Formats: sequence, C-alpha cells, structure tokens
Amino acid sequence: MDFEAARARLVEHLSLEIGDARVLAAMSRIPRERFVPPQSRHLAYEDMPLPIGLDQTISQPFIIALMTEALEFTGEEKVLEVGTGSGYQAAILAELARLVITTERLPALAETARNILSELGYTNIEVRLAEETLGWRREAPYDAIMVTAGAPRVPADLLAQLKVGGRLVVPVGSRYVQELYRITRRRGKNTVQNLGGCRFVPLIGKDAWEEG
Repeated sequence: MDFEAARARLVEHLSLEIGDARVLAAMSRIPRERFVPPQSRHLAYEDMPLPIGLDQTISQPFIIALMTEALEFTGEEKVLEVGTGSGYQAAILAELARLVITTERLPALAETARNILSELGYTNIEVRLAEETLGWRREAPYDAIMVTAGAPRVPADLLAQLKVGGRLVVPVGSRYVQELYRITRRRGKNTVQNLGGCRFVPLIGKDAWEEG
C-alpha cells in the first residue's frame, strides 16, 4: 500500500474543514500507520478511529486535527496531553510545540508509544505513567492541555495546571458520547467554546470516571 499517497489524500480531505496549515503540515509528515496494529494498517488513512488494544482507540484524524487546531500553537508552548494512547497525537503536538508531557495510565500502551516515538526521532516528548491525580503537576503550569478521553465534567485539577491565557481542550459528557470544549483560563471568568459532538473512551481517574 502507498501510505504516502494515502496520507496526502487524507490531509487534502481534512483541509476542507481545518484551516491551520501548520496542523495539516504536521499530519502530512507523521506516519499514522506506525501507530496502529499491523492488521489495521490498510485503514490508517481512513478518517475513522481504530482500535489499538486494551479497549483503547486511536482517534479519528478529523477530531485530532480539530483538537490540535483549537489549541492555537505558536511553537513555544509546553503542552500536556492526558491519555497518550498510541502516541500519534503526541507526535503531532511535538511538531507544533516546544515540549510535550504526555500521561498514560496503561503501562503497555505507554511503553509502546515511547518506543515508537523514540524510533521516529522525537526528543521533545516525555511519556509518563499517569498518577492518581489527572495531569502532571510537577511540570505545571502548561500553556495548553489536551485531554484525549471523555470526562464527566471539566476537571478542576487540569484547569489548575493551566497558565492564565492557556487553553484546555477536553471532551465532556457521558461515558459514551461527549461535546468537545475549549476552555481558555482567565483571571476572572474562563472562556468556554463548544466545538461540537465527539466520542471518546472514558477518562479514568480522580475527578473523572471510575474504572469499570
């Protein structure tokens, strides 16, 4: 299969709705096929989520692009990703930000993602095993935070790790369907924007869903 041609077609498709050229350029450089199981690689550039094992998924490319665009990167950010999963989203963030801290609660996924990202040459991504509290407090505050799992509410722990003026993108709703929100932290009332409906696996942890 010609993955480069398939990738180009996908990026052209995404450009109909995604206006940030830097996001599209990043996605045109990253081999998504490396982040999916071998049996799914022929589907790597379809605009759909794919299973990656352990009841987790690699998100639909359009949703990945939308969430990334919403963080409005300049290239100087320190960004936190909650939910490493396959590592694909972390790679995109690393193309657009100065430093990426990404947390994953499942050790097998964290190790696989760490290995793939290292093989691809990324030196500005730190993969961490998630702790009980959401995020990674010891590196806070962050310029931007992306949550790649659905939360029952906007997690206060993550807002507290965000700089004033920083952006948090998080799916909020039930365990099965959510709305995607961008929250900009302000000194007074935070700014909230609804980016539309989405479906993510549940966010597990304190201030989120319980496992099971």
